[in-house]
Amino acid sequence: MASVRWKCLSSEEEDAIHQKSIEALEDIGVLVRSESVLSMLEDSGAIVDARKRIAVMPESMVNEALRKAPKSFKLCARDSGNDIDLPTDGMPRLSTDGLTLYMIDIDTGEQRNATRQDFGDFAKLADALDAIDFFWPIVTISDVPVQCHNAYELWTGIENCSLHVQGDCTNALDAKKQIELGSIAAGGRDELRRRPLFSAATNPISPLSFDEGAVEAQVEFAKAGIPILCHSMSMPGSSSPVTIAGTVVNINCENLASIVITQVASPGAPHIYGSSSAPIDMRTGAIDFSAPEHLLISAAAGQMAKRYHRPCMVANWGMGGEATGVKASFSESFSYISSVFSGSDLIPGIGGLDCSKSCSLEQVVLDSYMWDNFRAFLRDFRINDETLAIDVMREVGQGNCYLAHTHTARNYGSSLHKWDAEKLSIESASSDRMMPELRDAARRMLADHAVTLLEDDVREEGERVLAEYSRSTS
Repeated sequence: MASVRWKCLSSEEEDAIHQKSIEALEDIGVLVRSESVLSMLEDSGAIVDARKRIAVMPESMVNEALRKAPKSFKLCARDSGNDIDLPTDGMPRLSTDGLTLYMIDIDTGEQRNATRQDFGDFAKLADALDAIDFFWPIVTISDVPVQCHNAYELWTGIENCSLHVQGDCTNALDAKKQIELGSIAAGGRDELRRRPLFSAATNPISPLSFDEGAVEAQVEFAKAGIPILCHSMSMPGSSSPVTIAGTVVNINCENLASIVITQVASPGAPHIYGSSSAPIDMRTGAIDFSAPEHLLISAAAGQMAKRYHRPCMVANWGMGGEATGVKASFSESFSYISSVFSGSDLIPGIGGLDCSKSCSLEQVVLDSYMWDNFRAFLRDFRINDETLAIDVMREVGQGNCYLAHTHTARNYGSSLHKWDAEKLSIESASSDRMMPELRDAARRMLADHAVTLLEDDVREEGERVLAEYSRSTS
């Protein structure tokens, strides 16, 4: 199978990044702001400075973790037809953007906080769109207790779509509640372990730091068999060295350390190598996914993930700038979208705006429609006797035409892409002209699409757990 993917590192350069990553973990170590996780690491061979909360990880410890971490596993969904096999076979799988702060109202165009009903609409719309393969809670719910919002978002996502849900978490208690909710939906803890309906992003804090709540949540998820995403957000010149190579070492160190933590907590627990790394805009301090370095960082991180045989999420997708629509500049858009050629198995970003601070329903539709067209560039093509077609070449001969040959009719549909004219027309329109049509499409899908509902007793049990959780945090 042949496909177009970026490769920016030679094997010698991969070796150099790996060796410097090992050197950093052995000499510098990582900051772990949790006594219990530090103790767990020390018992397993790490050299721990309890006062500084630094864990130094020997190379043997890293190698053992890489050996134990599974090379393949599933992200499961309520509808098994939506399960995702990792690593993916060719085409990457896409999700919505992750946990923005507010949304743009589809009717008024005004920026506002999102309710649980809004969140359910985003999940339902994701379920309706062919481009979206899994659902990352796209916006923070504001009408629930703030300490519980991640659990509410996970459950509301599971309720309103039949896709795999990728959640976020900030502490061990929240992780336990999410595991309880997932178990209710899956039919028990053993069934959740067998078919994990959700995964968890437990991000390190760059550079080389693991927050107490997130890392303790990571341990809980690992023990329950919930796939972990280590989503490094290394920003050159800010939270990582300003050089691209130094940033890739930082990304790699954080992922290797995260794999160690996961495997020490529960050998064989599924783990995803991750990065959402790009330079900062020195004028504003915001992360700049349109910077050309974003492509290079994504491609290098993807290569390192594949070196370790790790499923990965190292790219981004989405057209949104500060407002709904498409970025104005071709160069900025190219830098952002070309990261999908990095070999990433999973790609987030659909529906996000303003550097993932905002989102909108119509942007979800726009980004999905554009992916429907763009993914033609990522197709694999087969190389076998049928496709090499030497016998056909003999039959047609020199100076003749292949149109009438049965080989052309037999392979036309699978070999040549046919553009969707309606979706191309949306791409070619200016941002202000396309948005009314996209809003209408979003409204139509929300009205017409039906999601398979949870059983009443399952839904009621989940709501009971959430209500109890809310009372305990008030």
